[in-house]
Amino acid sequence: MNAAREEILARIRASLNRSPGAPVPLVPPSARVRPRAAGPMDAEIELLFAEIGKLNGVTRHLRNQEDLHAALADLVRTEQVKKATLWTTPELQAWDVASRLKALGVHLVSPQADLREVAECDLGVTGVDAALPETGTLLLRSSPEKPRVVSLLPRVHLAILRPGALRPDLHQAFAEVTEDGYVVLVTGPSRTADIELTLTLGVHGPKSLYVWLLDTA
Repeated sequence: MNAAREEILARIRASLNRSPGAPVPLVPPSARVRPRAAGPMDAEIELLFAEIGKLNGVTRHLRNQEDLHAALADLVRTEQVKKATLWTTPELQAWDVASRLKALGVHLVSPQADLREVAECDLGVTGVDAALPETGTLLLRSSPEKPRVVSLLPRVHLAILRPGALRPDLHQAFAEVTEDGYVVLVTGPSRTADIELTLTLGVHGPKSLYVWLLDTA
């Protein structure tokens, strides 16, 4: 190590009141993160919806598939959806999401299509692998039938979850994640702020996020 660099490091150590080679202080066990206990289901849903609302997300509680299809019609009309892409999971297929969108006149784009074509979609529809009420965060695990692009590229992201997807905290959610594939954490729509703290939505991802909780298939 040259003399100039050693002098700089010595000054930094002195300003921090550290001696050369001082060990990194260990975090005491009492300061480590502890698992969060889940509350009653109704309270957890209320908390999840409240946190998503703070992040400019739009929530909706649906009782059955009929409610889901009616909500899709509202969304297509409100967001002027012309093109959409969606996961090809058995769950979304069982809910007839694709067929309902087609019936509403929406052109469906395969999530395996060229990225530029997927990015031109107005809507991306996904399920949810885990939802964290405390922060309003959605965890999406990627796989061939659940490509990341569906939640990242379209202008609007619709995430449909079941009550069983709620988890107390990120520790429990990650404990269920396998090593094959990626994980996307969604906390509100995409947002970017410049040096003057001017907030803009949708610059690097979806401009709008809709989260619907579906009670029954």
